[in-house]
Amino acid sequence: MKRILIVEDETVIAELERDYLQVDGYDVDIAADGTQGLELGLTGDYDLIILDVMLPGISGFEVCRKIRETRHIPILMVTAKKEDIDMIRGLGLGADDYITKPFKPVELVARVKAHLARYERLVGAKESKQSKDEVRIRGLYIDYTARRVYLHDQEIVLTTKEFELLYFLALHPNHVFSKDQLFERVWGMDALGDAQTVTVHIRKLREKIETDTANAQYIETVWGAGYRFRL
Repeated sequence: MKRILIVEDETVIAELERDYLQVDGYDVDIAADGTQGLELGLTGDYDLIILDVMLPGISGFEVCRKIRETRHIPILMVTAKKEDIDMIRGLGLGADDYITKPFKPVELVARVKAHLARYERLVGAKESKQSKDEVRIRGLYIDYTARRVYLHDQEIVLTTKEFELLYFLALHPNHVFSKDQLFERVWGMDALGDAQTVTVHIRKLREKIETDTANAQYIETVWGAGYRFRL
């Protein structure tokens, strides 16, 4: 049974979300503030986290950042403010998706199902060939099974989407992908957002893996076309 953590300080909303998810067969826990949510998110064996932005104690943004340092499970953020949506899109917080209040519980359940299914496909390493489990290119080592990345033997901490984007590009070296193609392949056609998200994540990746971001050694910009991973 899949386990889901709801971090929500509005009791009525949290219990409504829990009830709908339990009807669909999920095991659900609720945390009423950011501090408890962070503790459970870091120590509990959860498959997905539903995380409200506005929380007492620690904000949802900070909870998301800290969980992303060690966990790669899907995080669905809940917000009621457009400004928060812009932050989720632009700051590379590590959230996989967001949903705005008010929302229909059935929509939330549908999002949860979609992200769990997609995550299972991505981490289904046993169905992948061994050659795809590990990618080694000029000092960069990607361990798909462990979902860890090393640059010259130093581990690089990536968000879920940063890892997926890097892994996808590295599996297709010297192939040019447009921003729209990358958004469809990594985020999925049903994901909210747009191709500008790809630009933000490419910039974040370069900051983490490139010695000189102005002269990229791994991820090149092909002007007017998209991005290419150099072999």
